[in-house]
Amino acid sequence: MSNVILKNLVKVYDKKRVINNINLEIKDKEFIVLVGASGCGKSTVLRMIAGLEDITDGEIYIGDKKVNDVHPKDRDIAFVFQSYALYPHMTVRENIAFGLKMRKVDKKTIDEKVKQAAEILDLNEYLDRKPKQLSGGQRQRVALGRAIVRNPKVFLMDEPLSNLDAKLRVQMRSEIKKLHERLQTTFIYVTHDQTEALTMGDRIVVFNNGVIQQVDTPENIYNNPANTFVAGFIGAPQMNFIDGNLLGLGDYTVGVRPEKMISGGEIKLTVDIDMTELLGSEKIAYFNIGDKKCSAKLDADFQIGKTLDLSINKNDVYLFDKQTGDRAE
Repeated sequence: MSNVILKNLVKVYDKKRVINNINLEIKDKEFIVLVGASGCGKSTVLRMIAGLEDITDGEIYIGDKKVNDVHPKDRDIAFVFQSYALYPHMTVRENIAFGLKMRKVDKKTIDEKVKQAAEILDLNEYLDRKPKQLSGGQRQRVALGRAIVRNPKVFLMDEPLSNLDAKLRVQMRSEIKKLHERLQTTFIYVTHDQTEALTMGDRIVVFNNGVIQQVDTPENIYNNPANTFVAGFIGAPQMNFIDGNLLGLGDYTVGVRPEKMISGGEIKLTVDIDMTELLGSEKIAYFNIGDKKCSAKLDADFQIGKTLDLSINKNDVYLFDKQTGDRAE
């Protein structure tokens, strides 16, 4: 079993709690994504699971084994870093084999495992090259290869695609998902990129200020956000937040997705367009409703300085408590 359990996990730096009493169960063979803004604590959690950060309080289990005091090399995990962490003087073959060599694995087994990893990751023709001769995507595949040969219970990945250009990120997202399906082991993946979270995770864990805000499938995170933080963080452009009194919906904060701002509904209002964006097939208009900046995804033509008639269906709005930010029943 390669499930991971976090119980009442706490991390304190300089008397400040950066991880605040986290409880989370990651299932065997699950691909789970920890997502949140920079500094929210997601990478710290990953490093605590790996044993690279001390635990202030709480417990971590990998499988059925408590690993609080277990050395990182004995936790049966593999860590893929943002920076690739390849040895520049070694070939691809030597980089992939390095961890096995350090563990005194016999040469025949090492050769077999390197060959298998190279085939999985399409690296056969690059095995005798040095990292400087590779593209960013190829270097990241080498880092993945070094993890694969370990045959770990758990893969830990800390923003592994953040150094790649947009096209390569899309390609590598697909390759990592295929790798997970092929290896059938547990992947814990950290990112600040909501697109990566939505497209890759079986479940998403949304962090803010060291606290888990919501754990759910990508569909439920997007369609049923637990609070205004999750609703505003997941989705691009972000959800619009409007004073409910302006829409006749009482003393709530009202949330509406930009794609639902013109949906032939009961709530009607007119706004002045302040700014526009063309994002390929999407057109986005920006405007104010009360003192809130809002946006709408549109099919129609529109111009800065013109008015826009909005029509919102009541079924497309979310109601949040103004004080706590929690979703209203």
